[in-house]
Amino acid sequence: MAKTRSVFACRSCGSTFPRWIGRCPDCGTWDALEEQKPIDSATAHLAGWTGQAPEARSIADIGADVDVERMSTGIGELDRVFGSSSGGHAGLVRGSVVLVGGEPGVGKSTLLLQAAAGWASRGHRVLYVSSEESAEQIRLRADRLELGAPRELFLLAETSLERIAEQARVSKPAIVLIDSVQMIASSRAEAAPGSMTQLRQCGADFVTLAKSSGMAVVLVGHVTKDGQLAGPRLLEHLVDAVLYFEGDRLAAARVVRAVKNRYGATLELGIFGMTGRGLAELPGGASVRAGSDAPRPGVAVCPVIHGSRCVLAEVQALTATGFVGAAKRKSSGLDSSRLAMLIAVLEQHGGIRLADRDVFAQVVGGLRVVEPAADLAVLLAIAGAERRKALERGVCAVGEVNLSGQVTGVPQLEQRLTEAGRMGFGRVLLPFSHEVVRQRGVEVTPIRSVQDALEHLS
Repeated sequence: MAKTRSVFACRSCGSTFPRWIGRCPDCGTWDALEEQKPIDSATAHLAGWTGQAPEARSIADIGADVDVERMSTGIGELDRVFGSSSGGHAGLVRGSVVLVGGEPGVGKSTLLLQAAAGWASRGHRVLYVSSEESAEQIRLRADRLELGAPRELFLLAETSLERIAEQARVSKPAIVLIDSVQMIASSRAEAAPGSMTQLRQCGADFVTLAKSSGMAVVLVGHVTKDGQLAGPRLLEHLVDAVLYFEGDRLAAARVVRAVKNRYGATLELGIFGMTGRGLAELPGGASVRAGSDAPRPGVAVCPVIHGSRCVLAEVQALTATGFVGAAKRKSSGLDSSRLAMLIAVLEQHGGIRLADRDVFAQVVGGLRVVEPAADLAVLLAIAGAERRKALERGVCAVGEVNLSGQVTGVPQLEQRLTEAGRMGFGRVLLPFSHEVVRQRGVEVTPIRSVQDALEHLS
């Protein structure tokens, strides 16, 4: 009998090779190749089956008024990230598969246990599978969070994929929660739990379970040291939605954001605060700031768009004397390349020398700001930190800054002004190129260039 040959797959990009090499030629990741056993030919034909008849249909024969059923958790911020239907109902789609990632201790298990209790209290049967805790430990955590004991919430401590699938077929839940997928193992894959082979096999089987039965499956995943979901990229391609749960374990604010969602908006954001009773939706959660409204040097607030909502993000900056070698440019929640560009623009067009100064910038509350509309706020925060000057109370800024030092337009300005006014900001610095948008209670100040913006620091 011929010997079955293994292949080596990159756990970062999924590329396969006939032998082990130290560096993946496709993605450049070092020490990322793992041995992968071929799938048993007797079961390989089931790998992509979803339980639906393989019959092609014309798109014209499919009703345009089809609306997927959504199951609400009762947690508005989380339902928002799951997505909403055309009828305005938000929540988890029946039959979908969602992957939730986050660092250890950030609160993934807490949030999903609260979600499970919310679903169960609304009549949806939930099977909560823990591969890391016993059922008694989960009950103790539920008591600590004061979640009660909903009759429709079932607990299972198990690591075998086959036994989990059998229990799901017997109990027929609407939602299956797996905490965490890295500890689940299938007897059909000859590898350790958490390996690429196991994650690929388990991921495909959970997708098959969801699509063939109509159960929604939520998978909890670990992240690597660089913040990426552990395991092969194939797992992210298989699922319907990928959510990241972020935040400093020592701080109260937590953020859930969607980076992929087949049933909702990507980059949607949910904001929570950690309390003694678990995670709570932040009151007036559209503002994530340090808590003081007094003018402070090195601080600027910007209304940024995340998915369908506007969030007031506070940008903080600090400058210090650089001692050894090149000056440092460090950022948290901001794109480091764009930060370096804004520092160069500030030097060239703002007349502020920063070549020998260390510059540190962050977004408060664990938010990640990627849109260029925050450029003006970042620039003002850095300039204010260096000059020891601050924006006046109740002033925020929005605008993209280009390499010529001009402040250019941003989309969805009216929504940004509305949110700024609602959160108590009376004046907004915005690009001159915009037509003047009138918003009750909000004064707008057009800004042409970096020099114009710096005049508002006092």
